[in-house]
Amino acid sequence: MAIYSMTGFARVQARASIGGEEQLSYTLTVKSVNHRFLDLQFRLPPGLDVLEIELRRLLKENLIRGHVDLTLSVDRNSQARAGYNRELISGYLAAFEAARSEHRLMGEPDLNAALRLPGALQIEDRNNSDLTALVASVQEQMVPLLEQLKTMRAREGEALEAILRGTLDRLAVATASIAELGPEIEQRYQERLTQRLTAAVGPEFNQQRVLEEVAVLVDRSDISEELARMTTHIEHFRELLGASGEVGKKLDFLLQEMNREVNTLLSKTAGVSGKGTRITELGLAMKAEIEKAREQIQNVE
Repeated sequence: MAIYSMTGFARVQARASIGGEEQLSYTLTVKSVNHRFLDLQFRLPPGLDVLEIELRRLLKENLIRGHVDLTLSVDRNSQARAGYNRELISGYLAAFEAARSEHRLMGEPDLNAALRLPGALQIEDRNNSDLTALVASVQEQMVPLLEQLKTMRAREGEALEAILRGTLDRLAVATASIAELGPEIEQRYQERLTQRLTAAVGPEFNQQRVLEEVAVLVDRSDISEELARMTTHIEHFRELLGASGEVGKKLDFLLQEMNREVNTLLSKTAGVSGKGTRITELGLAMKAEIEKAREQIQNVE
């Protein structure tokens, strides 16, 4: 199962039969972007609190994460039958006239702008049967709306997956390349250890200090554990890309672990001459890949 992006958009236009041949036209729109949790925002005409509760339930059943905006816009001509908020429109016109007079400006009030004010068109003035028909129609249209949204989120998810799999391939190649350089790194450390032991044999010979340095150098020369864990993280990442559910947070955690392994690897190989500089180059390239992947992961559900 492919991963889902949290970015998506969908729209449906429909009509609700409100008696006889009369119909109420409306547009239902939903758009989503990335968010740590499921954050739902609604823009509905006044008087539809019951509908919001149902819409919230449907969205929670179908989505896991993301900032989601859902808007229900009733056609202005259809709403006109219900009337308008006379107090609000009168206030708007009075304020317009007062501002024009006070500042000696030219111009006429824009009725279209006034009717777009929140609460200007009052669908609640319709009778209960009209509202019931609208609510039922909107609930029915939520099915194709959510299908559109999930289709787009899946399409965006496929693009993200392709990018992330490319990153994993490059990380795997870099990990294998570093593993091939491992024997030479160990040889360099052995040479350094030999030089220190040679220098230590003399009148100021300190056996305890030599043993401590031997232990440190042996530990620093072994990068096999970091490489093994890196390989495991890469394979786990691939598995999660084919899993379902909320994988975005898990992928982000894995990338943090990968970055930690690369940092340890770079620390262990710092200052090693010869091909040690090549490991540094590969490690820095891996960190850049991981950082790019973390940016992409922020949009995975």
